[in-house]
Amino acid sequence: MAVRELSYRDAIKEALFEEMRRDPNVFCIGEDIARFGGPMKVTEGLLQEFGEERVVDTPIAEAGFVGIGVGAAMTGLRPVVEVMYNDFLLLAMDQIINQAAKASYMFGGKCKMPIVVRTHAGAGRGNAAQHSQSLWMLFVHLPGVIVMAPSTPADAKGLLKSAIRADSPTLFFENKLIYGMKGPVPEGEHLVPIGKADIKRRGKDVTIVSTSRMTVFALGAAEKLAAEGIDVEIVDPRTLKPLDLDTVLESVRKTKRVVIVDEGCRTGGFTAEVAARIMDEALDYLDAPMARVATEDTPIPYCRKLELEAFPQERDIIAAVKKLA
Repeated sequence: MAVRELSYRDAIKEALFEEMRRDPNVFCIGEDIARFGGPMKVTEGLLQEFGEERVVDTPIAEAGFVGIGVGAAMTGLRPVVEVMYNDFLLLAMDQIINQAAKASYMFGGKCKMPIVVRTHAGAGRGNAAQHSQSLWMLFVHLPGVIVMAPSTPADAKGLLKSAIRADSPTLFFENKLIYGMKGPVPEGEHLVPIGKADIKRRGKDVTIVSTSRMTVFALGAAEKLAAEGIDVEIVDPRTLKPLDLDTVLESVRKTKRVVIVDEGCRTGGFTAEVAARIMDEALDYLDAPMARVATEDTPIPYCRKLELEAFPQERDIIAAVKKLA
């Protein structure tokens, strides 16, 4: 299979084009996604090929258009709903938590819910407290949904295609700071399995479990640490729910040290969940306490210098690894 370089943005766009061509039941709905091409230009060109019935602009009414997506999925369509910032998912929590997540269970499996909610997260652009959060843990907590946070263009394309074909509701988190990042993406049919982690770097001294953009930071940190003789292994869960715990545990049992890095808040966040699962299954293998690197329990500041102090940086990952190694 041929491989070429695509940006994270274009990899997601390619997945949408391919799935809409493959299945006429797939349609996109959201704010500014048609004529404007989406707030991050991910849906640019879809309207011209698929028309207004399959690429639908909506009012600023998240509860309404997410609800439309839920109803459409119940009838057998496959909506891809774009919510501009993940902070705005809070306006559609009833539709996601009480309807999408529970419909299949409450109807004894007779009702499928093939809906994907695409949204973007992350700090670092000076978008301030209401537009810079990473809220996936709210949904990792929720039974009945799949949660994805890909870190590379190839994973973004492959996971989105798998999500669109799945019969369960999926929250698909894209980090807004890596839309322009390029990487190798296979041409043609490229699917990434749901619930399968990926080892982004092999190593023997310390395991880093990292999500989304933090995997990019972890890879940068690993190169600097290698120059100092510390060999880091990086495990990217890719799908946060269901979590591929086996791959995480296999790495931890090998290195016997682990740093967990996530852009969500520290208290009750994804780092805490992964640490608890490792504690349950692999405590006897650890030669040092687990370390967690996460966003401070504070609203994200607008001020650039304060913002960069609030959420994890490459230097924080390096410091955490050195403390263990």
